[in-house]
Amino acid sequence: QVQLVESGGGLVQAGGSLRLSCAASGRSFSIFAMSWFRQAPGKEREFVAAIGWNGGRTYYADSVKGRFTISRDNADNTVYLQMNSLKPEDTAIYCCAASSSLYGSRINERTYNLWGQGTQVTVSS
Repeated sequence: QVQLVESGGGLVQAGGSLRLSCAASGRSFSIFAMSWFRQAPGKEREFVAAIGWNGGRTYYADSVKGRFTISRDNADNTVYLQMNSLKPEDTAIYCCAASSSLYGSRINERTYNLWGQGTQVTVSS
Protein backbone atom coordinates (compact mmCIF):
# COMPACT_ATOMS: atom_id res chain seq x y z
CA GLN A 1 0.00 0.00 0.00
CA VAL A 2 1.27 3.45 -0.90
CA GLN A 3 1.59 5.97 1.89
CA LEU A 4 2.50 9.63 2.10
CA VAL A 5 4.41 10.61 5.20
CA GLU A 6 4.93 14.27 6.08
CA SER A 7 7.57 15.71 8.37
CA GLY A 8 9.05 19.06 9.29
CA GLY A 9 6.17 20.83 11.00
CA GLY A 10 6.56 22.64 14.29
CA LEU A 11 6.36 25.92 16.16
CA VAL A 12 8.10 29.00 14.77
CA GLN A 13 7.96 32.73 15.37
CA ALA A 14 6.52 35.08 12.80
CA GLY A 15 9.12 35.83 10.14
CA GLY A 16 10.77 32.46 10.59
CA SER A 17 11.10 29.51 8.23
CA LEU A 18 10.18 25.84 8.12
CA ARG A 19 10.72 23.12 5.54
CA LEU A 20 8.14 20.41 5.13
CA SER A 21 8.85 17.08 3.48
CA CYS A 22 6.50 14.45 2.12
CA ALA A 23 7.73 11.05 1.01
CA ALA A 24 5.71 8.48 -0.92
CA SER A 25 6.51 4.91 0.02
CA GLY A 26 5.10 1.53 -0.74
CA ARG A 27 4.25 -0.23 -3.94
CA SER A 28 4.72 1.44 -7.29
CA PHE A 29 2.48 4.45 -7.76
CA SER A 30 2.57 6.60 -10.86
CA ILE A 31 2.75 10.18 -9.70
CA PHE A 32 1.84 13.00 -12.05
CA ALA A 33 1.61 15.78 -9.49
CA MET A 34 2.05 16.43 -5.80
CA SER A 35 0.75 19.26 -3.74
CA TRP A 36 0.30 20.79 -0.32
CA PHE A 37 -3.01 21.81 1.18
CA ARG A 38 -3.66 23.26 4.61
CA GLN A 39 -6.54 23.50 7.01
CA ALA A 40 -6.75 25.99 9.84
CA PRO A 41 -9.12 25.50 12.80
CA GLY A 42 -12.68 26.29 11.81
CA LYS A 43 -11.80 26.77 8.16
CA GLU A 44 -12.05 24.70 5.03
CA ARG A 45 -9.03 23.01 3.53
CA GLU A 46 -7.28 25.27 1.04
CA PHE A 47 -4.72 24.83 -1.70
CA VAL A 48 -1.17 25.98 -0.96
CA ALA A 49 1.15 24.77 -3.74
CA ALA A 50 1.51 22.04 -6.35
CA ILE A 51 4.17 20.71 -8.69
CA GLY A 52 3.97 18.62 -11.83
CA TRP A 53 6.07 15.52 -11.63
CA ASN A 54 7.49 15.50 -15.15
CA GLY A 55 7.95 19.08 -16.29
CA GLY A 56 8.05 20.47 -12.77
CA ARG A 57 5.55 23.24 -13.38
CA THR A 58 4.60 24.90 -10.11
CA TYR A 59 1.42 26.47 -8.83
CA TYR A 60 0.91 28.65 -5.75
CA ALA A 61 -1.93 30.19 -3.84
CA ASP A 62 -1.77 33.98 -3.93
CA SER A 63 -1.41 34.06 -0.16
CA VAL A 64 1.94 32.25 -0.26
CA LYS A 65 3.49 33.46 -3.52
CA GLY A 66 6.96 34.83 -2.99
CA ARG A 67 7.23 33.21 0.46
CA PHE A 68 6.78 29.48 -0.16
CA THR A 69 8.64 27.27 -2.64
CA ILE A 70 7.60 23.77 -3.66
CA SER A 71 10.16 21.37 -5.09
CA ARG A 72 10.49 17.66 -5.75
CA ASP A 73 12.94 14.77 -5.86
CA ASN A 74 11.62 12.36 -8.46
CA ALA A 75 14.09 9.63 -7.56
CA ASP A 76 12.89 9.53 -3.96
CA ASN A 77 9.24 10.39 -4.68
CA THR A 78 9.54 13.25 -2.24
CA VAL A 79 8.08 16.74 -2.33
CA TYR A 80 9.24 19.65 -0.23
CA LEU A 81 7.67 22.92 0.86
CA GLN A 82 10.10 25.63 1.92
CA MET A 83 8.17 28.22 3.91
CA ASN A 84 9.81 31.58 4.57
CA SER A 85 8.54 34.80 6.15
CA LEU A 86 5.90 32.85 8.00
CA LYS A 87 2.89 34.67 9.38
CA PRO A 88 0.46 33.72 12.16
CA GLU A 89 -2.22 33.20 9.51
CA ASP A 90 -0.10 30.38 8.06
CA THR A 91 -0.90 28.33 11.16
CA ALA A 92 -2.65 25.15 10.04
CA ILE A 93 -2.32 21.44 9.52
CA TYR A 94 -0.43 20.95 6.27
CA CYS A 95 -1.21 17.84 4.21
CA CYS A 96 0.55 16.62 1.14
CA ALA A 97 -1.31 14.89 -1.67
CA ALA A 98 -0.39 12.94 -4.78
CA SER A 99 -2.23 12.48 -8.04
CA SER A 100 -1.98 9.45 -10.30
CA SER A 101 -3.99 11.27 -12.94
CA LEU A 102 -2.40 12.92 -15.93
CA TYR A 103 -5.26 15.37 -16.07
CA GLY A 104 -7.15 17.61 -13.71
CA SER A 105 -6.61 20.99 -12.17
CA ARG A 106 -3.53 20.86 -9.97
CA ILE A 107 -5.07 23.35 -7.53
CA ASN A 108 -8.24 21.34 -7.01
CA GLU A 109 -8.18 18.82 -4.17
CA ARG A 110 -10.41 16.47 -6.17
CA THR A 111 -7.50 15.85 -8.54
CA TYR A 112 -5.58 14.08 -5.77
CA ASN A 113 -6.24 10.49 -4.82
CA LEU A 114 -3.63 9.92 -2.13
CA TRP A 115 -3.28 11.99 1.04
CA GLY A 116 -0.92 12.15 3.97
CA GLN A 117 -1.97 12.46 7.61
CA GLY A 118 -0.77 16.03 7.95
CA THR A 119 1.76 17.93 10.01
CA GLN A 120 1.03 20.86 12.31
CA VAL A 121 2.58 24.24 11.59
CA THR A 122 2.13 26.90 14.26
CA VAL A 123 3.39 30.45 13.78
CA SER A 124 3.43 32.63 16.88
CA SER A 125 3.17 36.40 16.71
